[in-house]
Amino acid sequence: MVASTSHRALRLLSLLGSRRQWPLRELAARLEVSERTVRRDLDTLRGLGYSITTVRGPDGGYRLGSGHTLPLLFDHDQALAIAVALQTAPSTVFDLQDDTARALATLQQAVPETLRAAMESLRLTRLQNYWEFPAPPIDSAALSAVGTAVRHRRVLVTELLRPDGTRPAPEDQDFAAARRIEPHHLVVWAGRWYVVVYDLDDHQWRVHRVDRLHPRPTTSHFSHRDLPGGDIAPFVMSSHDRGDTPAAWQCTGSARLNLPASIVARWAPGGSVVEHLDTHHCRLTVGAWSWAGIAGILATFDTDLTDVHPAELLEACRHVAHRYLAIPEA
Repeated sequence: MVASTSHRALRLLSLLGSRRQWPLRELAARLEVSERTVRRDLDTLRGLGYSITTVRGPDGGYRLGSGHTLPLLFDHDQALAIAVALQTAPSTVFDLQDDTARALATLQQAVPETLRAAMESLRLTRLQNYWEFPAPPIDSAALSAVGTAVRHRRVLVTELLRPDGTRPAPEDQDFAAARRIEPHHLVVWAGRWYVVVYDLDDHQWRVHRVDRLHPRPTTSHFSHRDLPGGDIAPFVMSSHDRGDTPAAWQCTGSARLNLPASIVARWAPGGSVVEHLDTHHCRLTVGAWSWAGIAGILATFDTDLTDVHPAELLEACRHVAHRYLAIPEA
């Protein structure tokens, strides 16, 4: 009985540390006990020296006192989640592979023996899928600068780097020498880090690859703006000019599609590039392990194709079409 009460009190303390405030009914539901039992466990924690504040009113509840630091308190499922997260974290930031391994080892030494055994039981071997195209690792300093600016709503001044990471020459018209941007959202998608920004120079919402920025923080504060459409995911996925470049494949080809760039960009596979041509047309550049593979990807868009390159891709499209025409009727 005592062991059960102690375990429940630790779970209660972990819940209090994971959120600013908890209504009594939610704590009782999470712990699967009565509200009276939760009150008794709260008194137990107070008796052990933990500062737990009662918030009155219809939106009231309980919270840990300000400035109170919790020890490492994980339950079994949290320990497994951390072990999995650290071992499967994508290598998209420079020099973090050794750090994640050291973080896992440090946590394993800090938790109780039973949780350590659970974490050590999950030794994972990661195999990369053919369609995983993470960008080259980005500088942790750049990521930190962008993340801090997003959190504190500070304007950034940034150069747009070339795809190879070099800074543009002054006469290079394809890249702006310096842009003043409001970074509103930091996004990870398909192994790439993006930042959704409001460009103060041309007053447009844009999506930039973080690894293509050379940011310089400022002290200028900006206010919240509503993103067009209000939803980050479709905005990022339908933006064709994110700064992506084709992934390395055995075969790479392109075609003009009778569809808007925003539609194609949302459904194109990772590692492809969509170029806006006009309101109703775009060019898709994509790779695969064979020319027939690219032909199959193009066919998924169910639209007319023109200007197909190179000749090997055009021949593959015709060959696939003849193969389908030859399928006998059931």
